[in-house]
Amino acid sequence: MKLKNYFVSAVLAVSLTACQQHQELLIHVPAPSRPAGQQDMVGFAAAPIDTVRVGIIGLGMRGPGAVKRMTQIEGVRISALCDLNEEGVKKAQNILTEAGKPAAAEYYGDVNCWRKLVERDDLDLVYIVTDWKNHAPMAKYAMECGKHAAVEVPAAPSLAELWDLINTSERTRKHCMMLENCVYDFFELTTLNMAQKGLFGEIIHAEGGYIHTLDEFWDMYWSDWRMRFNRENRGDVYPTHGIGPVCQVLNIHRGDRMTRLVSMDTHSWRGKELWEKKYGPIPEGEPDFQNGDHTMTMIQTEKGKTILIEHDVMTPRPYDRLYQLTGTKGFADKYPVQGFMFSADGTGAPVEVENLSAHKFVPDAVRDKLLEEYKHPITRELEESAKRVGGHGGMDYIMDYRLIYCLRNGLPLDMDVYDLAEWSCLVELSRISLEHGGAPVEIPDFTRGAWNKQQGLSFAL
Repeated sequence: MKLKNYFVSAVLAVSLTACQQHQELLIHVPAPSRPAGQQDMVGFAAAPIDTVRVGIIGLGMRGPGAVKRMTQIEGVRISALCDLNEEGVKKAQNILTEAGKPAAAEYYGDVNCWRKLVERDDLDLVYIVTDWKNHAPMAKYAMECGKHAAVEVPAAPSLAELWDLINTSERTRKHCMMLENCVYDFFELTTLNMAQKGLFGEIIHAEGGYIHTLDEFWDMYWSDWRMRFNRENRGDVYPTHGIGPVCQVLNIHRGDRMTRLVSMDTHSWRGKELWEKKYGPIPEGEPDFQNGDHTMTMIQTEKGKTILIEHDVMTPRPYDRLYQLTGTKGFADKYPVQGFMFSADGTGAPVEVENLSAHKFVPDAVRDKLLEEYKHPITRELEESAKRVGGHGGMDYIMDYRLIYCLRNGLPLDMDVYDLAEWSCLVELSRISLEHGGAPVEIPDFTRGAWNKQQGLSFAL
């Protein structure tokens, strides 16, 4: 009996010690103070712009598609085009010509030629489609030159750059939006609408990711920049496609906020193999291939909800952004097949379904009825034109349309500079966790106290 009590006491002592040290185990990442005279950009709306004059930087893989989509949106004029390579600029110019649009000014051939585009006095928006390392400097300079900035994902690889973008946006009162297209995919918009109408009850857990083998794409990146970034950096280097949609459902900085994360990764087998196949063995004394083949990040929110984000661009797996929503009354899943489940007693079921099962999705006919009945108003308005114009099935078109629509009507953008920072911060914060053996890392409040200023996400219509 005494021996048993000894072991119980020992366990309790260890547990109490661990609890007392909990805060010390968390790696603190404080938010810098807001510069004097600045205000937050939550709910910010700029003055309406009748015709949005756009300059596009980066005309390699993604840029030409943006040019084509913009020609199909009312109230847009593409005034300037920029790329390192003349060929990319000329091809984009041909897209304008074929669409019957006025010719744009051309900039190419010099690594700093983009600055001349940004400095023009006939632009309202700078649309940035370059490699990741150039996103933040270009977006910052655009705002400093009096333009709104739209920047591809992720917006920046470092916390210092994210804070710089936030401070610049607040100081200049210019929008800085990340071009996260996946929040506009049809299933994500529909389930967002369903969640906001309470069909899943309280959403308590969500999952997202980017599982996309890039074997067919590595050689398309200028100067092999994407493979080099994985060679040099550890962590979830491309998190926003997965985390963006679930953050919107969970009302991040619109009533809740992410507070901490923990990351784990595998060794780099495939990544290192692909690098050495192309460039030969890594010389002795140089850093090894840094990024693991598969990275997982767990996140907790202020309200006690959880998120799981995964990244894998190396292994041969079917394309998957995971996207799952777990609620107290129901569940939504996108991959590998779209489906819904609701509590077996019928609580929360949005339609009459006989023999609801806790082990099966609702029948396909019921799923299809739900997808039609709860189609998001944005999808209902733009689905036909989005599928016609294209861009990842239409979500790219909806993203560009919404950006221009909000600028023309003087409305808050669907995604603000804090979304940009919250979704991109996983790049560095996951690295910090991994380099400290999977230690929990604090996620700073990028709104600096304004995360509860608005209650729920609302797209201005």
